[in-house]
Amino acid sequence: MISLKNKVAIVTGGASGIGRAISTLFVQLSAKVVIADINAREGEKLSKEINALFEHTDITQLESVRETAKKVKEKLGKIDVLVNSAGWDEIKPFLETTPEFWEKVISINFKGVINTTYCVLPYMIEAKNGVIINISSDAGRVGSSGEAVYSGCKAGIIGFSKAIAREYAKDGIRVNVICPGPTRTPLLESITKDKLGAKIISAMEKYIPLGRLGSPEDIAPAVAFLASDYACYITGQVISISGGLTMVG
Repeated sequence: MISLKNKVAIVTGGASGIGRAISTLFVQLSAKVVIADINAREGEKLSKEINALFEHTDITQLESVRETAKKVKEKLGKIDVLVNSAGWDEIKPFLETTPEFWEKVISINFKGVINTTYCVLPYMIEAKNGVIINISSDAGRVGSSGEAVYSGCKAGIIGFSKAIAREYAKDGIRVNVICPGPTRTPLLESITKDKLGAKIISAMEKYIPLGRLGSPEDIAPAVAFLASDYACYITGQVISISGGLTMVG
């Protein structure tokens, strides 16, 4: 049985979707969980439901992230695990997007990961121990129609994670990436309200070998494994969880 006892974990985007499932499972596995989310209402609500802590955090703002990391260290004494699960997108043909749209997608999906890593790494290096798990997407591995900038961000997360894994392995830091395929989350629900988005997701679902879309609960156990001591010799790796949709080496 995997145990995360005595581990302190920050989960960004931890109030909904995949992040919510990760936060919930981590608490069940005895971790001390800090939900870092911009949605204060949902974050506070979930933290009370599962007995976690909540820190209002805007991952696009370095100072907000720095303050959250500082508070976690002061309250709980350390940061063992960082899970970057926050994300946002809308499906649109690339030429129908705008620079303002690009900026929002990049700030949340890629810059947010850079900000959190930058603020949390020093505490992990000081402890000579730490695990970072970044939730990317299969869109970052194979591309996704209507998600050009999002796909670029998610591909960037993969490259960034591998580089950080190489740089800080000597400090006892492990960094891995999870790439979900189409997963039933509030984000997916918002995407499918659009005609193009609904069409693309429906087409993807038909080609999933296991015959269904994923759920957040399909993703969380793999994240828990990577956060655990059972994965102590795994770093710099990318794991796809897509029901077999992307069987790429």
